Amino acid sequence: MPTLLSDLQAIVGAAHVLTEGDLSAWTQDWRKRISGKALAVVRPASTDEVAQVVKTCADHLTQHPDSGLSIVPQGGNTGLVVGSTPDETGKQIVLSLQRMNAVRGVDAANLTITVEAGCILQTVQERAESEGFLFPLSLAAEGSCTIGGNLGTNAGGTQVLRFGNARDLCLGLEVVTPQGDVWQGLSGLRKDNTGYDLKNLYIGAEGTLGIITAASLKLYPQPKAQLTAWAAVPTMDAAVQLLGMAHQHLGASLTGFEMMGQFALSLVARHFDNLRVPLYQSSAFCVLLENADAESEAHARAQLEGLLEAALDAGCVTDAVVTENLTQAQNLWHIRESIPLAQALEGLNIKHDISVPVSAFAAFVASTDEQLKHAIPGVRLVNFGHLGDGNLHYNVQAPEGQDAAVFLLEQEARVNRIVFDAVQACGGSISAEHGVGSLKVDHLTHYKSPVALQTMRAIKQALDPLNLMNPGRVVRIG
Repeated sequence: MPTLLSDLQAIVGAAHVLTEGDLSAWTQDWRKRISGKALAVVRPASTDEVAQVVKTCADHLTQHPDSGLSIVPQGGNTGLVVGSTPDETGKQIVLSLQRMNAVRGVDAANLTITVEAGCILQTVQERAESEGFLFPLSLAAEGSCTIGGNLGTNAGGTQVLRFGNARDLCLGLEVVTPQGDVWQGLSGLRKDNTGYDLKNLYIGAEGTLGIITAASLKLYPQPKAQLTAWAAVPTMDAAVQLLGMAHQHLGASLTGFEMMGQFALSLVARHFDNLRVPLYQSSAFCVLLENADAESEAHARAQLEGLLEAALDAGCVTDAVVTENLTQAQNLWHIRESIPLAQALEGLNIKHDISVPVSAFAAFVASTDEQLKHAIPGVRLVNFGHLGDGNLHYNVQAPEGQDAAVFLLEQEARVNRIVFDAVQACGGSISAEHGVGSLKVDHLTHYKSPVALQTMRAIKQALDPLNLMNPGRVVRIG
């Protein structure tokens, strides 16, 4: 497609249409499970350039419908479900938003920040802090993931309990449609009841309906105090009981409630001996709580210590520590965020990003653990996640000494079926915050309502009749 490539070079500059050399930063997924091949990596620097690239590709596909051309939008390429990596055909354009990384402005009176899609999440957090505000979206990849990707997958993280997912933090979008038009929806209004909510159609769509190029995001006042506690709990039922008590004692000040299983923490202790993991050796689970108080540190500490004293008396906590300073808090959060890295160092594994009602958590874990241990003797279960909002990372590691790659090849389908069937039986979802991508798209046929799938396909076909935008992700058509 030499003419297409020259047209794209004319739009973004020859230096930003990459076709040769090592393109693995764009063509290999973060977990290194998939290595695709791109026709080109195109790196626009503005919304107008994105629109011209999309229109040029749409025109080319209209003229050459058998070319197989399509566009894969990509941010930081930190996704976990292979939703922004090209396939192996060599016919896909990877459209990287990394050059579009500006903070367009902060509206202090409106409590909003407007940023381009390629802006790194941590950059948004730091800019908000420098203006005296809080942008609460927080996840392990925040130093490299981008706002466009966060919105494209409706990312979650550790503060969803208080502030919601990325969807809840977004007030407006700028989007390039599959036809190359630009929808300007960056108003930042909290009330706009003039028809369909287009913003929420694009959020979570993983670039299959259009390309998010900028967003207006909510800001919050910085808390007066932020305290963290680490509690040992004997059972999953006890963890759920502690969560209920935390809601009662802390109310809206409860911003994080993370659960970590003993084996998950043992992997951190094994692979990161510089991290001192507290209380895990004598307890089945540990919980990390965060209390962000609008009044004072003394008030926050009194609240948190009161909760833990009541929990100790109730028997749902066996031991606990409360941080004395920011460094201690950061160390505890670093332990939590190191679990995925420790698991990766332990070997290839089968990841599950699921959600179930909090009331079903304990029964789900007990039942599914038992099924997997019966089906695969010696299997190791890495349970951790955002108990406060019902999101569990229920990961499965090969038995000790077994080749992890062979385990993945032979057991992944079986493990997925056991876990997903159990999730469905609890009324849960097989994807809580990572998205669908290509890894889970075929599972939706079995675990998503036929009516919902039919509606999703109708929307995709109506907005993207050429199937130009990230085909084979989220929902299949044609």
